Amino acid sequence: MEEMILSHRKFLISAAILTLPAAPALAQKDTSAQQRADGLSDDFHNDDMIVVTAPYVEQLDILAGTSVLSGDQLAEDLRGQIGDSLTGLPGVSSTSFAPGSSRPVLRGFQGPRVRVLTDGIGSLDASNTSVDHAVTIDPLTAQRVEVLRGPAVLLFGGDAIGGAVNVIDKRIPRDIPDDAVHLDAIGGYGSAADDWSIAGSVDVPLTPKLVIHADGSFRDTGDVRVPGYVLSPALRADVLADAAEEAEEGHLDEAAELTEAANQSGRVANTASRTQTAGAGIAYIDDGGNLGFSISYYDTDYGVPGRPGAGHAHGEEDDDDEEEEGHEEEGPVTIGLKQYRADLRGGVNMGGFFEALNFRAGYSDYTHTEFEGDEIGTVFSVSGIEARAELVQADHDGWRGVIGSQILVRDFNAIGAEAFVPKNTIESWAFFTVQEADLGYLELEGALRFDQANISANSIDFDRSFNTVSAAVGVAYAPDDNPFKIGANLSRSERAPSAEELLSNGPHIATQAFEIGNPDFTTEKSWGGELYARWDSDDLQLSATAYSNFFNDYIFEAATGAEEDGLPVFQYFQRDATYYGFEASASAVVARFGNFDLVADGVADYVHAKIDDGGGPVPRIPPLRLLGGLKAQSDNLDLRAEVEWSASQNKVAAFETTTDGFTMVNATAAWRPFGKDGGITLLASANNIFDVNARRHASFTKDYVPLSGRDIRVSAKFSF
Repeated sequence: MEEMILSHRKFLISAAILTLPAAPALAQKDTSAQQRADGLSDDFHNDDMIVVTAPYVEQLDILAGTSVLSGDQLAEDLRGQIGDSLTGLPGVSSTSFAPGSSRPVLRGFQGPRVRVLTDGIGSLDASNTSVDHAVTIDPLTAQRVEVLRGPAVLLFGGDAIGGAVNVIDKRIPRDIPDDAVHLDAIGGYGSAADDWSIAGSVDVPLTPKLVIHADGSFRDTGDVRVPGYVLSPALRADVLADAAEEAEEGHLDEAAELTEAANQSGRVANTASRTQTAGAGIAYIDDGGNLGFSISYYDTDYGVPGRPGAGHAHGEEDDDDEEEEGHEEEGPVTIGLKQYRADLRGGVNMGGFFEALNFRAGYSDYTHTEFEGDEIGTVFSVSGIEARAELVQADHDGWRGVIGSQILVRDFNAIGAEAFVPKNTIESWAFFTVQEADLGYLELEGALRFDQANISANSIDFDRSFNTVSAAVGVAYAPDDNPFKIGANLSRSERAPSAEELLSNGPHIATQAFEIGNPDFTTEKSWGGELYARWDSDDLQLSATAYSNFFNDYIFEAATGAEEDGLPVFQYFQRDATYYGFEASASAVVARFGNFDLVADGVADYVHAKIDDGGGPVPRIPPLRLLGGLKAQSDNLDLRAEVEWSASQNKVAAFETTTDGFTMVNATAAWRPFGKDGGITLLASANNIFDVNARRHASFTKDYVPLSGRDIRVSAKFSF
């Protein structure tokens, strides 16, 4: 039987390498005046406003709502983790577990329902296994970040119900530089965490058709500074109550320790991090197609802040004093993470019905170790290959499309006393198509995807397969030569449960929780709908989307109120659920004076999610958020001020705490001393100017890891 399984896996890997299933052919148009201005600059990434995930169509925005972060705006928002770099975009929040670990939250969805990609291929790390695991994509090396929402993300996977974040880098070059040597560099400093960062890349054309690339980055941060008490008022009251109880029982040392934790202020202990990356690539590019290859390395060490009052046991002990003594000897939890990765991308231009074949593949060898002080706690390892291929249909009288396939093989293993998920293997393959027809005033799109996934864990004799079908249709009214568009989408998505949702059963040191899955879960089904309106002209861009999702057998993790091994129990459940919400953005040139344009912009988003039949709210749903800014921009100087207001979140699940609202004020300035084409930009920003205590409700650690306080940042980027 094992030989049959091994043979099957070898076949899948061979198929991935030979057929080279490819990156999705999805192109999107920028939707804000600020992004347009940033894209025209000769910036660090030499971005010329071609916002293309792959060359399928010039614009596919019936089924997809898209936001793009690039140029100066990307440089201003750079943080250590990609989740924290995107929170200014509509519908985007962050898990904000710690400065060293943060994934994006889209429309209230996180974890396996949001795909985080690098150039169309999964990050192939363990970040979807648990919120404390970092995403192995360094924003410092990003050229552009695309956030895709809505049913078009079926191109990336049927499980990406919330959306996808696609980070585009230059490790496999896309064009031949005009210069003999092209250099890009960026460096900066942030005061809130004593955050130093630097990154650089070089592209050298060896021939008129062959180019090589190399890049590297380094970031070092200390413990993050926060205003006031580190603990939320509710958690601080609980810890002080525990301290009083310990004191009454005569445990004075424990009482003093809890009191000290409750009164901690100024800095969040154990949140420092250090990250370094390196990469190299080569590409051959001509009129007939392209072929490129890259290798990269990601290395980070970061702290995992502990929840005061939480404890855990590593085994049974007969004497309570011995347990307490053992617990006292434990040091802070830190994570050391390394990933080695190889990537391949190419395309062949064809004639006839299919105009191109595009392919994309990636392989990763990933390891991360959770330390308790100097002692090794648990070691996680992931090795996998993901690949995609697409046949792009030529345009025939307004009808065009793409037909593609995808394959993934992933081995996951965790070794240690707190390996809460057993060793497992995922093997999946998929076929998908997207078709588009332009009927004049009407545009029609449709998407269909079939996935087959097998999840096996030999140590517990677990082996299950899931077949899922997802589809979407969209229609838009879009008159020619008119900036207005209105449309509607309908989608049916189906997602196989993840290995963590099925197989978790044990203590997890980093999240300080005992996590329990359910091996009998069935697939998660959803019907979704969207209504949207967009206006896109030179001086005004508006976008508004209302959406809803109705789930059958929705899978979610929630606290039960029980304890196991001294840890709170978090268990996965499966119930019906309902999501609905809206997101909107606007950008308008409101005045012109001298060489300056005065641009007003704003973002609003809201999501409501509940478990049906009286099950209460879904845990960790972001509240209503409004963000508005005013920017004066010219060829040489940009000045911007913005206000972000977040409502309090009082609609919480059982055993979940509420989150207070907050208002933050930020300001930025960008100076290009030699103009947009000069290749040099100097940036300065003041974030959270009034030093308010703010927490993201989507964060698992919000009650003891607030957002940073006042943060003065300066950076410089060069391109020449």
